[in-house]
Amino acid sequence: MKIFCIGKNYAAHVIEMGGDPNAKPVVFMKPATALLLENKPFYIPDFSEEVHYEVELLIKICKNGKHVQPAYAHTYYEKIGLGVDFTARDLQAKCKANGHPWEVAKAFDQSAVIGKWMDKSAVNVEDLSFSLQKNGEEVQRGHTSHMMFNIDQIICYLSQYFTLQTGDLIFTGTPEGVGPVKAGDQLQGFMHIGGKDELCFDFQVR
Repeated sequence: MKIFCIGKNYAAHVIEMGGDPNAKPVVFMKPATALLLENKPFYIPDFSEEVHYEVELLIKICKNGKHVQPAYAHTYYEKIGLGVDFTARDLQAKCKANGHPWEVAKAFDQSAVIGKWMDKSAVNVEDLSFSLQKNGEEVQRGHTSHMMFNIDQIICYLSQYFTLQTGDLIFTGTPEGVGPVKAGDQLQGFMHIGGKDELCFDFQVR
C-alpha cells in the first residue's frame, strides 16, 4: 500500500503558504507507519515545536492501473474519506530553506489520520464540501470545486509515474486555514452532504 499526498491543490492555501498557484501538482508520499486510524489520539512528536493540521479529502484506489486515461479515471476509486495530514511546519521550513526533501516533516509516525470511508455513490465528488473543527470552532472549510486539480486529474497524473495498486490512498490537498495544534485539542472532520453534517473523525491531540 502506498500513501500519495498532493500538496498545493487549493489556490488560497498556496497563496497562504507563499507558493505559486500556477504550478503542477506537488506529490509526496507517506509510509504505512504514518497511518492513524479509529479515532485514536495523535501524540505531538518531541522533535517539533509547531505541528499543523491540514484536513483533506481522501480516496482509496480500487484496482491496479498505469497511464490511466481521463475517461476511465473515475473507475479507479469507489471509496472517499476525510483525514488529516499532520505537518511539522518548523521542520518543513528548514527543509525548504536547505532544498531538502520534506519526509521528516510530513511522513513521521501517525502523521496521516484516516477517518471513516464512504461509498463514492453516496456523494457528488464534483460538488462536495468538507470542514475541520478544532475545539468546536471551524478552522478549515473546503470544496471540491476549488481544487486546482480534481480527483480524476490527480489519478491520471500520479499514474504517469507510479503504478496505482488496489488499496493505495491519495490525500488530495488541503484548503486554506491550516494552523497549529497543542495537547488537549479536539479535532473533528465533517463532510457536508445533502444539508447534513456527516462526522468522519473525532480525536484528541496529546
